[in-house]
Amino acid sequence: MKQVLSSSSALLIGVMLLMVGNGLQGSLLGVRAGLEGFSTLSISIIMSGYFAGFLGGSRVAPGMIRRVGHVRVFAALASFISAALIMFPVITDPIAWTLLRVVLGFCFSGVYVTAESWLNNASTNEVRGKALSAYMVVQMVGIVIAQVILSQGDPSGWVLFIIPSVLVSISFAPILLSVTPTPPFETSKPMTLRRLYEVSPLGCVGMFFMGGVFAAQMGMAAVYATQAGFSLGEISTFIAVIYIGAVILQLPIGWISDRMDRRVVILVVASIGGVAALVGAAFGGSLTVALGAAFMTGGMANPLYSLLIAHTNDYLDPDDMAASSGGLIFINGVGAVGGPVIAGYLMGMMGPNGYWALQAFLMLTVAGYAGYRTTRRAAIPIEETSHYVTVLPSASPVASEVAQEVAIERAEAEDAAQADVGSITPAA
Repeated sequence: MKQVLSSSSALLIGVMLLMVGNGLQGSLLGVRAGLEGFSTLSISIIMSGYFAGFLGGSRVAPGMIRRVGHVRVFAALASFISAALIMFPVITDPIAWTLLRVVLGFCFSGVYVTAESWLNNASTNEVRGKALSAYMVVQMVGIVIAQVILSQGDPSGWVLFIIPSVLVSISFAPILLSVTPTPPFETSKPMTLRRLYEVSPLGCVGMFFMGGVFAAQMGMAAVYATQAGFSLGEISTFIAVIYIGAVILQLPIGWISDRMDRRVVILVVASIGGVAALVGAAFGGSLTVALGAAFMTGGMANPLYSLLIAHTNDYLDPDDMAASSGGLIFINGVGAVGGPVIAGYLMGMMGPNGYWALQAFLMLTVAGYAGYRTTRRAAIPIEETSHYVTVLPSASPVASEVAQEVAIERAEAEDAAQADVGSITPAA
């Protein structure tokens, strides 16, 4: 880990500042939009704009990097992000905010593609897994720090919009001034969606529904907490707990999934998340219950993303694993675009509990489909399955491909170790 920090410290610092800015604007807009009197449906459309832009950016950014290089793309997109953040309090109009959110989603997606490919290039095969883990932890820490800043500010003023703009502007300084050389940019040719579905129906269906869950958590948590009557400090705590749960429960769930049929793990994890959301819907007016439900839904939803990738890998040859990343992220992104809108519609009909109702329905649907898939084909022997590698829903296709490469390298190392053991014969 020391080697990872020494070679990628500038990049990790920059990413943390970016995530503080991104996490702050996402939570702040949910609160500020309520203060501006926007309807719940209008707010949900505003929030979905980010995921539409992110989906488009993940498709366009690789071509931009190939044409003009990492440095120019990173600097240009970060500048647009900084400018867009300042514009929110200037133009308080739902249509303008939606367009600004699309711009932010597009730009953040491109920035992530750039940063993740840079990180991958700076890491050797021996530490690539640790570098990816450090990157994911930094992202989560940045989002949690953002909630602390939110709790200390005034959402009706300008300062909380200026802070993320300044942080994003500062974020690319350590990266662009780093002595680390810019890497060549390469991505795998994506697998067709039809082929991906044939390989893993559960991976595709699960990714689509979980996209709605992630988008609801990331886009509508602040809206829910505001409607539930929580104070600003309680709102920021509620959002932070979602990501704290994700960090704490990732490793235990991943460890279990490497030792039994992943479809069963997906069924159980999705069921726990769905039941937690039902509890939130029934008793979410209580802050204590809401925090517990947030911890469990966040702690179940984020590992499910990695579980679905690992499950899909179980049915792929190593050479095809990286190619599956783009398709899975696209499917997840399509589901994410609709998540906030559906959540907003349900919250308009049911009140704040619509936030929980959507997550409960989507997670329990994933659980039910996982149970159905266990009846359609036999489980793969544990020794033949791929490794669980943590990937966050906010990651770009580059990070997903890196995770696939880490899983492949681990599998190859285990095969080599087994071959060495098999070649040793006991002395006569």
